[in-house]
Order: sequence, then C-alpha cells, then structure tokens
Amino acid sequence: MEIINRRQRIFSISRKFRRDDKKVGFVPTMGALHAGHLKLVEECRQRTDITIVSIFVNPTQFNDKADLEKYPRDLTQDAAMLAELGVDYIYAPDADEIYPEGFSTYVDVEGLTSRMEGAFRPGHFRGVATVVTILFNTIRPDIAFFGQKDAQQVAVIERLTRDLGFEMEIAVLPTVREPSGLAMSSRNERLSDADRKKAVVLFDALCAAERAFKGGEPNAASLAEIVKDTIKKEPAATLDYVSIVDRKTLQPIEKIGDSEVLIAAAIEIGGVRLIDNLILDNRQ
Repeated sequence: MEIINRRQRIFSISRKFRRDDKKVGFVPTMGALHAGHLKLVEECRQRTDITIVSIFVNPTQFNDKADLEKYPRDLTQDAAMLAELGVDYIYAPDADEIYPEGFSTYVDVEGLTSRMEGAFRPGHFRGVATVVTILFNTIRPDIAFFGQKDAQQVAVIERLTRDLGFEMEIAVLPTVREPSGLAMSSRNERLSDADRKKAVVLFDALCAAERAFKGGEPNAASLAEIVKDTIKKEPAATLDYVSIVDRKTLQPIEKIGDSEVLIAAAIEIGGVRLIDNLILDNRQ
C-alpha cells in the first residue's frame, strides 16, 4: 500500500491502470474510519481491481469553523486499518493540493441542496460537490462507493455525476449500525457514553415511523409526527428536522405511493449533530 499526497501522482497512477484495462474503485472519506467506511472498502475490493481510498478533511464543506477543528484526524491509525484490508493506495492530500492559491471555481447542484441538511448547513453541499468533482476528475474511477447514511449527499453526487457526464457507477451501500442501532459515524466518537445511549432515540424514531408505514399509514405528515413525538421523549435530544421526500429528487411528498421515499431526520445531543434515515417502499 502506498500513501500519496500529490494530485498529479495519483492522477498518473489511475490513468496507467485504466490504460491497462484495470477496473479502478474509489472510496472517498474524511478519515476517522469506522466499520461503515471499512464495509465500503471491502465491497470496493470485491468489485474492482484497484482500490483507492482518499482521506481528506474538506474545509469547504464545514460552515462551522469549530466543527472543522474538532473533526478527528489520525492518518496513522486509518492507514493501518486500510492496509489490513489490502487497499492499494491512499490519497491524502493537503488542503492546498486540492485548493491551490487563487482557487475560485465551485460546483453547485441546484434543487437538491436547499432543504434538510442544506437548510442547517449553508454552503455544505457546495463544498461536497466541489471536492467530489475534483476527486472524480483526478482519479477517474470506474466505481465510487458511498454509504446510505448520508442520503442527501448521495442524491447530490448521483445528480452531479449524471449532469457533468462522469462515466462511472455510483455504488450505494446500506447504513452500517452499532449493535444499538445507532448509525456508524465519525461524530459518534465525540459522544459521551451516556449520550451515545440516548442518541439511539433517532433510529428508534425512524423505526417507529417505518412500523406505522408498514401498518398501513401512507401520510407523510402523520409519519413525521411519529418521529417528532418519539424524539421528544428524550430530553437530551434536540430535533433539527424530519423530512419525508422522494429518494432521488428530495422533493417533499404528502402521501407515499409507488416510488422509494426517504424519511430522514437530524438531532443534536451532547453538542454533537447526528443524522439518519430509512427508505420506505410500498413495492417491498
């Protein structure tokens, strides 16, 4: 396994493998790796010839400077985990390698980024879309792997890939959860033991709405109230939003029909912001 810091170097390596008809897989991360990331890497190893993992804490997607500074960083530990899985290359650039002096070009994906996370984190998805575009253009993978936990991000990246004509597959894997049901996240490490237990209320609330849906409740407003009422039972949790939207377009819906619907919510607990979602589908 090789750790690469320079953009031109990883570009040249990936280009060589493509010329040799090797299938290149890519897992973009911000480090602080957990089991969810490792599942993406394992899937990438199974489906491609070459696995490249990026580790880059992207400053342009943080609207809160304090949140950026608190984000955990341990390249040595992350690299050890990836080496055990047989990753071929880690791309770990410095910020000025991605955003050189005078950088002034950003990517906005309109229509998908103004609500949900976008409403609470202004500029977040512009930062995500910009860095993903840079990484895709540099590595040119055949398949890029993402987790369903970041459902809005997935929708943005799928649209970006289509609109900008990137010739690659976006593979989306199910959310990996802790035994309690809490969605795996690098932010979980900032929770105290007590708050970690309380944070399960987010998944519990989504599951309560899912049970109601499977029991015959199709109305989005009613399902949203179930989520809100469940979270209210945990005094330590503050609800930011609950949204019930079309999975692909992220447009709000009033009643669940025959297309896949995303029920997503965000809470803050112990000063840590957590997101989660489930997919509701009448066809299943």
